Amino acid sequence: MSCWMPGCPALSMCRDLAALPITCLERAKDLKTRLGIPLHKPEPGHKTGSSSKLQLGSRQRDSSQEVLEWRESFDQLLKSKSGVNAFHTFLKTEFSEENLDFWLACEDFKKTRSKTKLASKANRIFEEFVQREAPREVNIDHETREITRKNLSGATSACFNEAQAKTRTLMEKDSYPRFLKSASYQDMTKQATSHSTSKRSHT
Repeated sequence: MSCWMPGCPALSMCRDLAALPITCLERAKDLKTRLGIPLHKPEPGHKTGSSSKLQLGSRQRDSSQEVLEWRESFDQLLKSKSGVNAFHTFLKTEFSEENLDFWLACEDFKKTRSKTKLASKANRIFEEFVQREAPREVNIDHETREITRKNLSGATSACFNEAQAKTRTLMEKDSYPRFLKSASYQDMTKQATSHSTSKRSHT
């Protein structure tokens, strides 16, 4: 559409369009002036980008090393949050995750400072994991079960120590070796070893 008559809407529109690039350029220059320093700061050597990559690489290397450390001892596995998660997933396949859940509940129980909460938590843990025909009964002997029952009368942070130790030993001697031989853990160690080898070849 074209119109050269004074007051024509098209003429007004053309003038506006003609002025637009200048306005845009001015705004762009202003924006560049205000934001130029932070935008261009990372450029020399790309320090920010390389730093991020190093941090990511470090996390991956630590994670890979951690996976390999799980096979060193059961303690190493239990110290690792991701190790506990992986072991728990494995125990589910064997329908024995209640042993680890009980051990974790005992660890949390030991951190309780309130005597009122200590007693209520103790009863809840006993009813869920220790008493005969409990919903998630752990595999401990009758004597340990009775000792734990008696400990409830004066609940302290140590009242589950014996039952927890028995459950831990059971997991260490029975479930833990099978976990290390499991396909899931073998796959994880292969990936971790591959990652470690790859990192060494690039250094």
